[in-house]
Amino acid sequence: MHVPAIRTVGLTKRYGSVCALDALDLTVPAGRVFGFLGPNGAGKSTTIRLLLGLARPTAGQARIFDTDVADVATVHRSIAYVPADVALWPDLTGAETLELLGRIGPGVDRTYRDELVERFTLDLSKPGRAYSTGNRQKVALVAAFATRAPLLVLDEPTSGLDPLMEREFQTAVAQARERGQTVFLSSHQLAEVEAVCDQVAILRAGRLVEVAGVAELRRLHRSQVEVTFSGSAPDLTGVAGIETVEQVGPARLRFTLTGSPAPALRALAQADVTALQVHEPTLEEIFLDYYTQVAR
Repeated sequence: MHVPAIRTVGLTKRYGSVCALDALDLTVPAGRVFGFLGPNGAGKSTTIRLLLGLARPTAGQARIFDTDVADVATVHRSIAYVPADVALWPDLTGAETLELLGRIGPGVDRTYRDELVERFTLDLSKPGRAYSTGNRQKVALVAAFATRAPLLVLDEPTSGLDPLMEREFQTAVAQARERGQTVFLSSHQLAEVEAVCDQVAILRAGRLVEVAGVAELRRLHRSQVEVTFSGSAPDLTGVAGIETVEQVGPARLRFTLTGSPAPALRALAQADVTALQVHEPTLEEIFLDYYTQVAR
């Protein structure tokens, strides 16, 4: 049986009367890219602080590769971390910073690091104080992706990057997965998570709402279907999974579909369908749907 990269049981953090994280039970399999989703204030950064041993839980426990996070020294030998707001040593150049991070971490692939520096168009000759927000982010990302750490913990890692660099980030994540590393990606950039993650967890107000693969999440939620037909309209009355049927043209119907498409396809086969369009919900639409359900 494979040891998970991250496992939390009843992990809870309170700050006075405020519950920042409420009994989080989460398992992140090793070797996967795992998205941790939620708006600001949902508890994502609190979870990461607990995983890194930067805060102590009020209740519950967390383990990294089966080591309790209270054993900070051991746990940190397995982790490379990129915070949401990167701070660098102001007097060290980018090259010196990468060298220092490489020496104190769990090892580094220097050839790959040089390749990443080129891909992220990073000027290593400047001191830390001269870097923009985006370039500070690049230094931290290059250091993390070049490490041999089995777990990469990335907290809003592309907040300062332009679209071209975001694409390089996505490539680097895919290469980390190919090397067998686990990537724990905390983000509210839903398109980014959808592009790179194998699984996602949705956090709302400190509580876990859902854990599933991206494709599985889509199946759990409504797709929108538009049908163009010739002759009589298909009879969709009482068909399992079909809701809100509306006529949007003289020979066109639109409806929402949940679950298996088989009953809908059988019903449509009874009519002369000339065109069929299916719009699967994006992760953003799914995410907003969860919050809308709670607000009702």
